[in-house]
Amino acid sequence: MESRVVGQPVQRKEAMAKVCGAARYVDDLQPPGVIHGATIRSAIPRGKILDIVFEPGVPWNDFVVVTSADIPGRNIVSLIHDDQPCLASQIVNHPHEPILLIAHPDEDLLRRARKLVRVQYEPLPAVFDIDSSLKQETIVWGSDNVFKRYLMAKGDVDSVWTEAAFLVEGEYSTGAQEHVYIEPNGMLATANDREGVTVWGSLQCPYYVHNALMALFGFPAEKIRVIQQETGGAFGGKEEYPSIIAAHAALLAWKSGRPVKLVYDREEDMAATTKRHPSRTRHRTAVSREGRLLAMDIEFTLDGGAYSTLSSVVLSRGTIHAPGPYRCPNVRVRSAAVATNAPPHGAFRGFGAPQSLFALELHIDKIARAVGLAPDEFRRRNFLETGDSTATGQIITQPLDLAALQERALEAAGYRAKLLQFQSDNPRSQLKKGLGFATFMHGAGFTGSGERHLQSVVELQTTADGGVRIFCSMTEMGQGTNTILTQIAAETLGLPYEKVTICQPDTALVPNSGPTVASRTSMIVGMLIERAARELKEKLRSSAGPFRVRTQYREPPGVHWDDETYRGDAYGAYSWAAYVAEVTVDIATGEVQVDRFTAVQEVGRVLNPVLASGQIEGGIVQALGFALLEKIIWRDGSMVNNQMTNYIIPTAMDVPPIQVLFEEIPYEHGAMGAKGIGELPMDGPAPAIVNAIENALGISLDSIPVTPEVILDRLRDHVRELETSPV
Repeated sequence: MESRVVGQPVQRKEAMAKVCGAARYVDDLQPPGVIHGATIRSAIPRGKILDIVFEPGVPWNDFVVVTSADIPGRNIVSLIHDDQPCLASQIVNHPHEPILLIAHPDEDLLRRARKLVRVQYEPLPAVFDIDSSLKQETIVWGSDNVFKRYLMAKGDVDSVWTEAAFLVEGEYSTGAQEHVYIEPNGMLATANDREGVTVWGSLQCPYYVHNALMALFGFPAEKIRVIQQETGGAFGGKEEYPSIIAAHAALLAWKSGRPVKLVYDREEDMAATTKRHPSRTRHRTAVSREGRLLAMDIEFTLDGGAYSTLSSVVLSRGTIHAPGPYRCPNVRVRSAAVATNAPPHGAFRGFGAPQSLFALELHIDKIARAVGLAPDEFRRRNFLETGDSTATGQIITQPLDLAALQERALEAAGYRAKLLQFQSDNPRSQLKKGLGFATFMHGAGFTGSGERHLQSVVELQTTADGGVRIFCSMTEMGQGTNTILTQIAAETLGLPYEKVTICQPDTALVPNSGPTVASRTSMIVGMLIERAARELKEKLRSSAGPFRVRTQYREPPGVHWDDETYRGDAYGAYSWAAYVAEVTVDIATGEVQVDRFTAVQEVGRVLNPVLASGQIEGGIVQALGFALLEKIIWRDGSMVNNQMTNYIIPTAMDVPPIQVLFEEIPYEHGAMGAKGIGELPMDGPAPAIVNAIENALGISLDSIPVTPEVILDRLRDHVRELETSPV
């Protein structure tokens, strides 16, 4: 039967509210008696707190002041390791670490008061980069500065080196990246003994915040309520961090007995919140004379900042993706996430995979040059195929033809003809043109046994007007969650799209469907909604209702994962892609312009073509910034360019024409055949762009962002190398 709703570009559920100005963000909420909160933060990277002085100049008796002593439960931000305090009490471990909170009805007076709080410290030694952390000369976390290590192994890497015709080594690095969501973090809270704590906020994961507040206040689940307001973007930046700002607003509300609103301005948000983890990846690869991969030895290291937050799971995904979509009998990936005295790094679209795949795809081009093969041919000889096993031992059971996917991308980009044209034109021009590409994958859903442990739940309920309402904790933050989930339910039930609605995420009303992360919304939660809709449809065949049905996650058959050995089925499904970038580089200024971008991906069934294309286009633009523009300037662990004037993100002038093409191979365990899509387009653009720059200039690059200064420095180095090389 032909789809009536799924596969169609239906109007977004929240479109009219946003266009007409009716959507209510947290800063639009103005309950009676509300006061405003602010955070007093550390001015140093690491040290002991000696004293806190409230200097004269404001009527301090009119202010609410909260310190760690006011916390009724545990002074932690509950997540994985519970190592991060909600408020520092004795020691600070990074710049901008929260120490105390103040609140007042007058925002102007509050801003004056923030400047009159003086924290006195005894500075302690600090570390600011991966190398310094690994040296362990200064221990800033645990006994060795290491949050987490993984070893992922297949075959026997060390037995192969002497057999190889080629040994290729490389080291690659990526910088931190700021999310720059359009709406900064914000929360409104009420709290008292009788009703407990309620927060309204801009967030991705209501139950993360719910669990964190339970630990902080020592309250049972029913006395904590978390409500998501309209959320203006997140990209991972509102996954774990909202637990902190929610805690701070709730503590101020608890002590004051009044509603408290705590909303960051852009500078505070950029300075204090999480970023994409900086990374360093080292590759050593053995290759046969025929251009076949024999062994891949990879060291992958993340800078996690001062506390562990989500570093262990970001590291996990980066580790699993590090060998990429290639067949290799011997693989070893040793990885670590280490502590530094910067604000903790955390979730960001791609979640570790963009870092490790950037290194891999640059290294694959380097290997191809060493072996004497074209980069597309070298990849073609080494692609995984159906029936092959990945580095974790997972057998590829779904149809997979990466060679065809890559060829479609190259043909759509006009790759071979343009390559010849550019090679002819470049020697005579100041503007050098180049082409580069990347072929990659992204695992959808939580890694390994994560979904099984989570046991996500959704509910569907009939309504009095003959419609159906969805109850789940998945959040809309601009990506189209409400639209996609509604389409799935409407299609399954045979109802008009308009007759299906979705409940605002509110922990008092919706079950825990898991967090809105990991490219899991359509594939995992969408499948739960499809199952619930089928069950509801059967009930409605025999009775008019009303009905409310509930479904819980069931792992697909044949899925096995061992968390100890890191062997087995890492993901239920992978999405696959081949991206091609065309660039122009001005060798006088070092400026890079991406002229055209081609993106071909296999993401299962496309449920909404407009939303799907939007996800791909948006990810490519975000990754363009990661590759070329977005350089964070650090000084003693603090981001000093924490303004939109000097942290440069792509604008419309930087965005090239983007050709988005889909291969649709339905996945039997995904909703309507869908797989994950949201993070895939973050993984491939950076290496494709940098490979294109290398192609244009004939130089080697090994880190991002590739700013004009980097280009000019590398060109000068290249000239010196040519001048000193023997004839």
